[in-house]
Parts: sequence; structure tokens; C-alpha cells
Amino acid sequence: MAVHDGPDPMHAAAIDDAAQALLFAWDQAREQVTPRLSWPQLNALLAVERAEGVNLGGLAAELNMLLSSASRLCDRLVANGMVERVPGRADRREIALYLTPSSRALLAELRRIRRRALTETLERMSGAGRASLLRGLTEFAAASVETGKDAAAAARSA
Repeated sequence: MAVHDGPDPMHAAAIDDAAQALLFAWDQAREQVTPRLSWPQLNALLAVERAEGVNLGGLAAELNMLLSSASRLCDRLVANGMVERVPGRADRREIALYLTPSSRALLAELRRIRRRALTETLERMSGAGRASLLRGLTEFAAASVETGKDAAAAARSA
């Protein structure tokens, strides 16, 4: 009898299908709060939020995009009043990126709407189902971080 250590490919397909409900909830919330904000722009705001003061190169790396693309994306966010550029403290030529008060409020509203939608769905689940989902998603998030670290290390050594 062979021991199977890896995930069943059918699990990945089932999770992919089930995740559509979660992605739909997130997209609905984004559409309510930020109808004129694209997914890349929202991802950039979230990246700046995670690493306040990040420079353009760091943002490009975080978003896995070319520096020129990140620069254009940042230009649009600055023009919309969502991000501000501040000269670096150590090197005035380097520009640090920060969220504006309006982008902070927008992200808080986005999370509030998203969490309300998730709560409504979670209320329809059993307690055991909610606990299993939380446990599984927590483990998935931790594994995803490790996968990202592995990918970054492979890219640096290539």
C-alpha cells in the first residue's frame, strides 16, 4: 500500500471552486467602496499599508512588477490622493510612500463591508464548520507565507 503525502489534486480544484465565493465577497466590497480603484491599485495600497515608508523598488518587488509599472501605478495613486511621496530621511533622493488619511479610511471601510458580508455567510455555517474553516485558512496563510519566501529566495539565487 503506497503512502500518499501530498495533497490530492482534486482538493486543489475543489478549493479553487469554493474560493470563488470568498473572492466574490471581496470584489463586491471593493466595488462598493472603491468602484474606480483597480485590483492592482488596491493591492498597492495594501502593500504600502503593510510596509509604511516603502520605496518604489520595494513596492515593485512586493507587487512582483517592473519598477516602471510600479512607478506608473504609484503616479495614479498620488494623483487620486491615495498615496503621498515623502523624501527619505537617510537619502533625500529616495522617495518613501505613505497612505493618506483618505486611503486609510477607504481601507477601513473596505474591511468593515467585507467582514459584514463574511459574518452573514459564516452565520449560515455550523460552529464546527466555522472552526474548521478558520483552522484551515490559518494554516493555508502560514503555508502561503513560506511559499512566498521560497519563491523570493529562488528568484534571488537565479
